Amino acid sequence: MYKIIKYILTDILRNKIIIAYILVLLSISLSIFALEDNVNKGLLSLLNLILIVLPLFSIIFSTIYLYNSSEFIELILSQPIKRKIIWIGFSFGLSIALSIAFILSIALPILIFVHTLSALMIVIVGLLLTNIFVAVALFACVKIRDKARGIGVAIILWMYFSLLFDALILFLLFQFNDYPIEKPMIVISSFNPIDLARVLVLLQLDESAMMGYTGAIFKEYFGTKLGMSISVFILTTWYTIPLYFSNKQFDKKDL
Repeated sequence: MYKIIKYILTDILRNKIIIAYILVLLSISLSIFALEDNVNKGLLSLLNLILIVLPLFSIIFSTIYLYNSSEFIELILSQPIKRKIIWIGFSFGLSIALSIAFILSIALPILIFVHTLSALMIVIVGLLLTNIFVAVALFACVKIRDKARGIGVAIILWMYFSLLFDALILFLLFQFNDYPIEKPMIVISSFNPIDLARVLVLLQLDESAMMGYTGAIFKEYFGTKLGMSISVFILTTWYTIPLYFSNKQFDKKDL
């Protein structure tokens, strides 16, 4: 497994797309802190970047990389290696490589310019979102054999988490505004890791005006510390469940 992880790490980190991704995000991060006097405003600007660009790149790159590595996976399967070890090696390799890219491009400037707990929370959220969308990409790839369909599903999933989910929340809110739906909304919000990540950071920054409906509910019913703990637990679950089911699916899949 360690050899697989090492190979994937070196292969991805030498990829020109990854190098360009790191350089572009690094330049944006440095520019934001250079032009913004208030570090909290700089963190909020980077938070928008983390919530939109990071999940999109993680899920699309992971999906394309896995489909392009199908022949290599078949070659490894011909060796006396357990399927679970191969899949875990691929998942860890992708997660570590994209996490390194995030650290070099966004996390490092944040930790250099801002020395607060909020900065550390944004870094943790970025790492969680990177790993979550790698796991979602793994599950989508193992369920769908066709490359075009798989990439399409990956894009649709990102659109759901980034755009469609908030529209769904607003629709339910307007449709059932005469009923006490605050507590059910807490359960519904757990179906979107991006929304939870935003709430987790904004609870730390205490930017109430930007928390949205979900964040307001979390703060009202759970308070800051409990709301943060619940958000971290759900985000961790979002990583482990797709990874677990993709591993089981790959173990019995006929290649």
